[in-house]
Amino acid sequence: MNRQNILELLEKIQKGEVTPAQGVERLQHLPFEDLGFARVDHHRTLRQGFPEVIFGLGKRPEHVAAIVKRLLPHRANVLVTRCSREIYRRVRRLTAKAKYHESAQALSIVQDSTIYGEGTIYVVCAGTSDIRVAEEAALTARLMGNVVETTFDAGVAGIHRLLSVRESLTRARVIIAVAGMEGALPSVVGGMVGVPVIAVPSSIGYGSSFGGLAALLAMLNSCASNVTVVNIDNGFGAGFVASLINRKRA
Repeated sequence: MNRQNILELLEKIQKGEVTPAQGVERLQHLPFEDLGFARVDHHRTLRQGFPEVIFGLGKRPEHVAAIVKRLLPHRANVLVTRCSREIYRRVRRLTAKAKYHESAQALSIVQDSTIYGEGTIYVVCAGTSDIRVAEEAALTARLMGNVVETTFDAGVAGIHRLLSVRESLTRARVIIAVAGMEGALPSVVGGMVGVPVIAVPSSIGYGSSFGGLAALLAMLNSCASNVTVVNIDNGFGAGFVASLINRKRA
């Protein structure tokens, strides 16, 4: 339940269209609902503008489905990250709106198509191997109500590929740059634009990349002052923060 839902409910109570007892019944699951194995945070939309996102890795399909079932009545978009097809099949029984995104390894349920962002969020990744993380970031930003553009395989080893989308990058309000190996892409992008660049180190690379640690340290040491960094492979975190930056202000 978001701020607008609560305002509408209070207005209906004020007009006598809904009784106070009915209002209490609708609000009874705020701030959270205890399912025994999980406590679903129904208050998160009110605090942060987007409902609780389900991290699917390691969770039992029936548990994920039970959480999704509690989120659906609140009419907001639902996102399950690191999601298996087994989880998707279980959730698909609840709603035909469930969609599996193979490249992002995520599940989405769209119930709200409102655009809440002021500008465009641009997602760029260095190599084709980084697409999974980039797609997770792009999907998260789209579900949070943003216009999202993407460019894949634009690493610094062929920098002309990046320069070919320079005009699009400069028009963006926030940029997400995903890279493994030596993690140079965000620094280059940061030097080209005057907007926030959210760097996402990926775990792609040979042995001395240490599963993305080399890229993470390189990004943390970027000399481009507009670059900030999230954790390794955390496309979701990048998409979420980019959405908060891009959100329209009342």
